[in-house]
Amino acid sequence: MTTEVDFYELLECERTADDATIKASYRKLAMKYHPDRNAGCKDSEGRFKAISEAYECLKDPQKRAAYDRFGHAAFRNGGPGGGHGGAQDFGAFSDIFENIFGEFMGGERAGGGRSGPRRGADLRYDMEITLEEAFTGRSTDVTVDVSAVCETCEGSGAKRGTSAKTCTTCAGHGKVRAQQGFFVVERTCPSCHGAGRVIADPCGTCHGEGRVERTKTLTVNVPPGVDEGTRIRLTGEGEAGLRGAPAGDLYIFLHVARHPLFEREGTTLLARAPVSFTTAALGGEITIPGPDGQQHHIKIPAGTQHGRELRQRGAGMPVLQGRGRGDLVVRIEVETPTKLTARQRELLEELRATETGSETPQSAGFFQKMKEAWG
Repeated sequence: MTTEVDFYELLECERTADDATIKASYRKLAMKYHPDRNAGCKDSEGRFKAISEAYECLKDPQKRAAYDRFGHAAFRNGGPGGGHGGAQDFGAFSDIFENIFGEFMGGERAGGGRSGPRRGADLRYDMEITLEEAFTGRSTDVTVDVSAVCETCEGSGAKRGTSAKTCTTCAGHGKVRAQQGFFVVERTCPSCHGAGRVIADPCGTCHGEGRVERTKTLTVNVPPGVDEGTRIRLTGEGEAGLRGAPAGDLYIFLHVARHPLFEREGTTLLARAPVSFTTAALGGEITIPGPDGQQHHIKIPAGTQHGRELRQRGAGMPVLQGRGRGDLVVRIEVETPTKLTARQRELLEELRATETGSETPQSAGFFQKMKEAWG
């Protein structure tokens, strides 16, 4: 036995909700459970179909009135009065979704109406670049395999010298209506599959689709300052639309390769610089090459502690589509020598013998706290 869930419960609405509230709730739930966003998930597909069926009923005043009075029984055996057939199937749930979201399902159909071929699909291309290329920007060519407009029929899908004819089944509307009980149900036309036109003599090259598979090379301009996940849109370079419909877009997703020296946080570059404990104690200077090839001289103050961060303004990454640059932050890592000559050891012993504790205030404070803690 199949459990029938209340339509209002499916749409998370009160029974007294107005049309605007029901529509808004459906939009939110449809975006959440749409199959395109939950590829391969049967539960989401089933939930999307259920909420689409519920919305198709509740958005129509007559259907909603019948449902409020009779519940699900209104759609069994032609309605509460009996008869043959039911109105449970309201057509493809993608058609319901398309009424509200338009381009999310592939865009408006050619001609601006509901009939006509769909807009071509958007495509994705993943490109890896170096940090240096992200800093300076670059222009590069990419090769993609896409559906392109058929040159033989110029995208019409019909054999040269012929043209598509208006569908006689739906009169060019792409939809047909059928009476089921006391409801009128609208479905996609079975003859033209929603296009509104039929091709009697299809093109021999594209077999009536108006597009063929092609490999094409495109130039991509990567601007300075891009980051991991930056998306570049090439309008109209996606999949060609069916039978002359507009083409989709090509989206280039950028991935920045790991750099051996720098880490990145927005426009800030982070670098770790190991220095000897004598340099940390006495002070000094280190040189770090930036991703632009410029040498950055970092001054290390005397008495620098391990982990101290030194910031150089304006030496980081460029601001994407803006002005200025971020900062370069160098984290000092004081390195203790592992091998000493006899002379070096002698000097260190002399240093230790002359220490009073004031040279290392943090250590002195730490041991004083230990003494106090242990009484």
